[in-house]
Amino acid sequence: MENLIVENINIITKKMGKAHETSSKKEVRIKKEKKRQEKEKKRLNRKDGKVVSNYDDMIAYVDEFGNLTSTPPDLSQKKIINPEDIEISVRRTVASDSNDFVRKGIVTFFNDSKGFGFIKDSATHEDFFVHINGLIEAIKENNKVSFEIAKGPKGYNAVNVKIDRE
Repeated sequence: MENLIVENINIITKKMGKAHETSSKKEVRIKKEKKRQEKEKKRLNRKDGKVVSNYDDMIAYVDEFGNLTSTPPDLSQKKIINPEDIEISVRRTVASDSNDFVRKGIVTFFNDSKGFGFIKDSATHEDFFVHINGLIEAIKENNKVSFEIAKGPKGYNAVNVKIDRE
């Protein structure tokens, strides 16, 4: 009886065959096998000393556009620059000694509920932040105002802002 059961199981498994491998699984398996073989080949070449690394192969150059290349630059097209001709500076927005100077400008934006806005200087066309604490009288958008500037935590702010009646 046991032999009969074992024979039936063998017959069933033969009919079922192996689990079918999908093409994508087969491709993945083949790729892994190729990669393993290449890795083994490189390992054996290193072990035998056949691979000689050259420092010239490792050098990379930067072209005039900032891209990495393997070719050295053409020295005939080299430009010589005088270091004194290079100007490095920061744009100065407001002179530090002009804090007492009264400026005139136009309110470009002011939000009463949040209590801040911006004033565009008529002379320099710079925008200055204004807080409600820096107002002498209430202002609205498009009002012509006179103001002074003071250094704030994030730059210059408009203070002593009042409507210009001139």
